[in-house]
Amino acid sequence: MSELHILVEESVQIAWDFLERSGEIIDGYETSQFLVSAVGRMALAGERRKLMLANLAIDVYRATRREAA
Repeated sequence: MSELHILVEESVQIAWDFLERSGEIIDGYETSQFLVSAVGRMALAGERRKLMLANLAIDVYRATRREAA
């Protein structure tokens, strides 16, 4: 597995764990797809800090949920 794949996987796991503990996950499949997509785009754009990727993905997830409500 490449370093980029590992970075994305670990960042998504951090974001998932946080969202799960806070009770914000409604649909697990949809949330996982969203997080992988969001983190993947940011990683491809050059961000390599794991916690920054996770935190930004959480922020985008929350903003998207607010817009949908």
